[in-house]
Amino acid sequence: MATKKPSAGSNSGMNVDTALVRELAEMLGETGLTEIEVEDKDRKIRVSRGGGVAAAAPMAAPAPMAAPAPAAPAAAPAPEANDAGADHADALKSPMVGTVYLAPEPGAANFIKVGDSVSEGDTLLIVEAMKVMNPITADKSGTVKAILIENAQPVEFDQPLVVIG
Repeated sequence: MATKKPSAGSNSGMNVDTALVRELAEMLGETGLTEIEVEDKDRKIRVSRGGGVAAAAPMAAPAPMAAPAPAAPAAAPAPEANDAGADHADALKSPMVGTVYLAPEPGAANFIKVGDSVSEGDTLLIVEAMKVMNPITADKSGTVKAILIENAQPVEFDQPLVVIG
């Protein structure tokens, strides 16, 4: 894991919060995610497996653009994602990276189960991202044919979640 250091001749050099970088790296290991990014007014920090750590101010983010490095690791899982997508081409997919919850709160009944009829706009599950609960709604009416994830499972962007037929 590497951190970007401020340039020697710059008075406005960026201070990297190494404790935050370590915490983010630990979260990657705990959740099984391949990349995590946080941003505030003055900085953006991205930690990814195999791609190292990219830390940059918002204005500098496009310049060092760690995208080529993460693009290579992202390209490796892409065939697997395409294979999963081919099996469930009509599945509702995750709009974000996060943790999926099938019920509105612990101990409550799940929003849906296989065989349920749903209408467009019905809440199917929740994806938690950065401590925000995001309801994921049905994009069409139909019957729940398959639930492709488990409760409290980490999910990636564009990962198939639910098949509605």
